Amino acid sequence: MPDDASEPGPTEWQPATGPKVGVGPWELEHGTPAPTDAHYDPELLAEGDTRNVVDAYRYWTREAIVADLDTRRHPFHVAIENFAHDANIGTVVRTANAFAAAAVHIVGRRRWNRRGAMVTDRYQHLMHHETVSDLLAWARVAGLSVVAVDNTPGARPLETVELPRECVLLFGQEGPGVSDDAQAQADLTVSIAQFGSTRSINAGVAAGIAMHSWVRQHADLGSAW
Repeated sequence: MPDDASEPGPTEWQPATGPKVGVGPWELEHGTPAPTDAHYDPELLAEGDTRNVVDAYRYWTREAIVADLDTRRHPFHVAIENFAHDANIGTVVRTANAFAAAAVHIVGRRRWNRRGAMVTDRYQHLMHHETVSDLLAWARVAGLSVVAVDNTPGARPLETVELPRECVLLFGQEGPGVSDDAQAQADLTVSIAQFGSTRSINAGVAAGIAMHSWVRQHADLGSAW
C-alpha cells in the first residue's frame, strides 16, 4: 500500500459499473454558470466531484474543506499505538474525521495502512510520536487529560464516566491493548461494557464507541450535518 496521501483514494474513482458516485459538472447539475468563489475547485466544477465528502463540501478545494473543518473541530484528540503496524488505524482516522476530532496521534511506527481511512486522512490533522512518553509529554504541555480505553482491572466503566472535555482518548493495538506504560501514565482508564464471550472488541470499534461517548456528552448536536 502506498503511504502517500497524494495518491487517489478508493472513494475518489467512479465505479466501472453500478450507480455513479457524487455529482457531475456544476453546469450540468445546476443549470447555471459555475461559481467563481475562491473555495471552489475549478477542475471539480468542470468535471464533477466524486469524493467522499458531505454535500456541503461538494466542489470545494481540499484546502478550503480543511480550513472550514478547523472552525468545527472538537477539543478531543485521539491517539492509537502503532508498535505492530496495526491495521485498525485507518478506521480510527475515518471515525475521528466523522466526529471532528482535533487531531489523530500515531504513537510508534510512523507508517500505517491508509486504506481503511477512505481518504479522510487528507482532511484530518495527524501527528506522530515515537513513544507513549512523548505523547503524554505533548498532552501535558497542551493541557489535555489522557484517557486510556482498555478492559483492564481497575478501569472505570465508560458508560458511567464523565469524560474530560479537553482530552486525548488513547487506544492500544489489536490484541495486547493499551501498553502498560500508557496505562501507568494515563490520567484515567475506562472500559467498555461487554456481555458476550470474547474478552475484547476490535480496536477500531472501541475507538468509535469512545468517541461517540464524548460526542454525546460534550458536542453541540445542532451543528451536525
